[in-house]
Amino acid sequence: MAAPRAGRVAIVVKGYPRLSETFIAQEIAALERRGLDALIVSLRHPTERWAHPVHAEIRAPVLYLPEYISSELRRVLRAWRAVRLWPAYRDVRALWLRDLARDPTPNRARRFFQALVLACELPEDIGHLHVHFLHTPASVTRYAAALRGLAWSASAHAKDIWTIPEWEKREKLASCDWIVTCTETNREHLAALAPAGRVERVYHGLDLDRFGPPQRGRAARDGRNTDEPVVILSVGRLVEKKGTDILLEALARLPDRLRWRFVHVGGGPLKGVLLRRARKLGISDRIVWRGAQSQGEVLKEYRSADLFALACRVARNGDRDGLPNVLVEAQSQGVACVATTVSAIPELIMHDHTGVLVAPESPDELARALEALIVDPARRRALGEAGRLRVSAEFALEANLDRLARKFGL
Repeated sequence: MAAPRAGRVAIVVKGYPRLSETFIAQEIAALERRGLDALIVSLRHPTERWAHPVHAEIRAPVLYLPEYISSELRRVLRAWRAVRLWPAYRDVRALWLRDLARDPTPNRARRFFQALVLACELPEDIGHLHVHFLHTPASVTRYAAALRGLAWSASAHAKDIWTIPEWEKREKLASCDWIVTCTETNREHLAALAPAGRVERVYHGLDLDRFGPPQRGRAARDGRNTDEPVVILSVGRLVEKKGTDILLEALARLPDRLRWRFVHVGGGPLKGVLLRRARKLGISDRIVWRGAQSQGEVLKEYRSADLFALACRVARNGDRDGLPNVLVEAQSQGVACVATTVSAIPELIMHDHTGVLVAPESPDELARALEALIVDPARRRALGEAGRLRVSAEFALEANLDRLARKFGL
């Protein structure tokens, strides 16, 4: 369903800018190049010291909403005094109270007051609201759109799909004009809960011009030379769903004769736990923890790596990745990838053709897959090249962006 619009589009995100969500910034920049006139609305202020180069390319101004009611109480009260006189206010408040009764949390209350501020401060030339993530950002967007009498749409990704209750998904899917999601697995799940034709799959896509071609002449390391260990790379936040603990267990199971070094890029709440686990496993001296890095530094890591590994799992709260962008990035650089069969990863990696897939929660199987690739540089090269060609053919940004641009009437 195309969405011809009058006026600008307000794009609502949870935080801006964020290194872990550069796929959103990449998409906004690409849509701006096609003529989209946008306002970015962020529920949170930035917390990271790094920014991605693409953020500097985005022209859209940013409106930051109050993160907490108490932090900007006067602003919240000013919005409430104005909005409570609007014709739609009683109906939207009743909608929010129904939601609050089913989810009686401070978070639900905060989203309503953020929506009041958004509705009050939204410029008059905004003709449509689009939100990334179907959980709390979509709640703010839904309430604000109803208050202003505007249509809204959404992009659903991963955690936002799998950690909210079915009633909430059904009601938001019924309320929005259209929704896109980044994997076929997600699309099938959401389509079963939505009116017919409302959900469409649009892969994020990778800007291959920004990443550039891979460097040729990757070293043929095979794990036998102490001075030339095989470099195994993983990139991702240190959170449960990434399965970094499983990856550490797999590395500890590798034969003593193999020479390898593990490099991890990314920060997160489990860093202390994982550092202690690596020490207990006796592999700390083989690991380099890089922490959060700029896009340029991450690209260098891809080009230095012999092998990329990601042990994604379904977290205890149901959270899981959709299709991790880091796998697409690694394959664009011709790096052979080992990953799990969780969620939509098999939509990207074709087992034993463009990479290797193993079961989640299986350090033994992962260790066997890593060992086989460590000792076989020729197979790594073949898998890496096949992965690179598939990314170029199926996961390039511009080809996938065409479908999303049409949704915005571009």
